Amino acid sequence: MSQLPVISFLASHGGSSARYLIAAMESGVLKAAPGIVVTNNRDSAIFHWCLDNNLPVRHISSKTHRGADNADDAICDVLREAGTDIVVCSGYMKVIGPRLLTAFAGCILNIHPALLPKHGGKGMYGDFVHAAVLANGESESGASVHIVSTGIDEGPVLLQSKVAVVPGDTVESLRQRVQATEPSLYLAAVNKFLAGSR
Repeated sequence: MSQLPVISFLASHGGSSARYLIAAMESGVLKAAPGIVVTNNRDSAIFHWCLDNNLPVRHISSKTHRGADNADDAICDVLREAGTDIVVCSGYMKVIGPRLLTAFAGCILNIHPALLPKHGGKGMYGDFVHAAVLANGESESGASVHIVSTGIDEGPVLLQSKVAVVPGDTVESLRQRVQATEPSLYLAAVNKFLAGSR
């Protein structure tokens, strides 16, 4: 039986971080084993990618389980059944439920497209973050991998990447440069987390 830690994922759309980290596990760059991918969106690209690649995936949402509390319970059960040690959020657009937070306390990771604690919190996601960075006249931005806590984007930061904000930057150009740093940042942060938890 494998002694490798098991990493499962929560995703809502493309799940690019999940795909990157799963590839890293398969190549041996990330010393862990993939568990299951849980998505709240059955039409998501990550759901179909998992099916195409024979990876365990489940669609769980408040619609499939009659409310957020029931969905929270179901996600916990599925993650535990998969032997999950670490939960990685990959563009998961739902608030993590209280049972999940308790069951995997200190072991849920998320990536945010800004230098936390700046530009985090309610309403700060996707292009809203990059627009806020530009509107605030920041000289740099980047991405942060943090441990999920009860507050939105408030958990301890594991690692950050930084990119300069340059004259003439648009939301799109800034997004592209920040996103380019995210895969390697997430991999480094997960490896750092694993090293600290051994």
